[in-house]
Amino acid sequence: VNILTKLVAGVLEKNSLPPAIFTSFCGGADIGQAIAKDTRIPLVSFTGSSKVGLMVQQTVNQRFGKCLLELSGNNAIIVMDDADIQLAVRSILFAAVGTAGQRCTTCRRLLLHESIYDRVIDQLLSVYKQVKVGDPLEKGTLLGPLHTSESRKNFEKGIETIKSKGGKILTGGSVIESEGNYVQPTIVEISPKADVVKEELFAPVLYVMKFQTLQDAIEINNSVPQGLSSSIFTRKPEVIFKWIGPQGSDCGIVNVNIPTNGAEIGGAFGGEKATGGGREAGSDSWKQYMRRSTCTINYGNELPLAQGINFGS
Repeated sequence: VNILTKLVAGVLEKNSLPPAIFTSFCGGADIGQAIAKDTRIPLVSFTGSSKVGLMVQQTVNQRFGKCLLELSGNNAIIVMDDADIQLAVRSILFAAVGTAGQRCTTCRRLLLHESIYDRVIDQLLSVYKQVKVGDPLEKGTLLGPLHTSESRKNFEKGIETIKSKGGKILTGGSVIESEGNYVQPTIVEISPKADVVKEELFAPVLYVMKFQTLQDAIEINNSVPQGLSSSIFTRKPEVIFKWIGPQGSDCGIVNVNIPTNGAEIGGAFGGEKATGGGREAGSDSWKQYMRRSTCTINYGNELPLAQGINFGS
C-alpha cells in the first residue's frame, strides 16, 4: 500500500498537484466508520457486501451526506435454445471461473433452456476438467487461490449448505489440499427457489438450472435481491429487445452474447436493488462525484415582482 501511495503521489507532484489527493491505507471497520461519520467528506464511495453497504448508507445519511454504493452481485447468464453454444460455453467458463469467482460480476447462476440443457452441461464439464489451477502469474493458469483462509472456510460452509438445500454437485465441491487457499471450480445443479441461490458465495461456484420460456428465465434472473449484471445468449432480435426492455432484466448491466463480467469501460458500471444503485465509470459516475448547483445571474438593474408591489421610482 505504501509503495502504491508513493507511485501515485509522484505522478501527482509531476503534474503540480497535491500528493495528498490520493491516500491509500489498510485498516478495519474502525476506519470505515470514521469515514462514514466524518462531515468533512460529502461523498462516500463504498464497494463491498450489501450488508456492510447498508450500514455505511445509514451512517452517511444520518449526517445528510451522499453515498455511491457498488455492492453484491448475483449475476445470471441465460442461454436460449437458439444460442451459439460454443460462444456461450467459453463465456460461462470465463465468467464463472476467472479470478476464482471473486468478482462482483462473476457469473453465479446459469439458466439453460431445457432443450439444450444436457448439451451445455456436457461441454461445461469437459472444459472444467481442463482448468489449470495454480499460480495466476504463470501462463495458462485460469484459476488462482481465494483471497484469504476465511474465504476458503466460507467456500466449505457454502458447499455444506448447498448440499443441505438439495443441491447436486456435478463437479468440484472440495478444497485443494496445498499451500494457499485453493478450491475446485464447482458446478451445482439446484432449484432456483432454494434460499442459498439468493445469496452471493464469493467463490468459483456456479448454480445451474433449467427453464422453459423466456418469461421463466427473466423471472428467475430477477428473483434475487441483487441486481448488478446479467446476460443472455440468443440470435433472435425479439428476445434481445424483450431482455433489454422494461419487462426484461432488472439489473444495472444487461448484456447480450457476452458474459456478465465483460463491462464496457466507458459505460456506467453498477447495479440496482441490493447492489446499491451507484454507478462507477461513465457520465453517470462523474455526475455523482460533482456538486450540482443551479445558477441564475441578473445582468440588469430591474427585478420584476409578480405580486404587484411598488417600491417607487
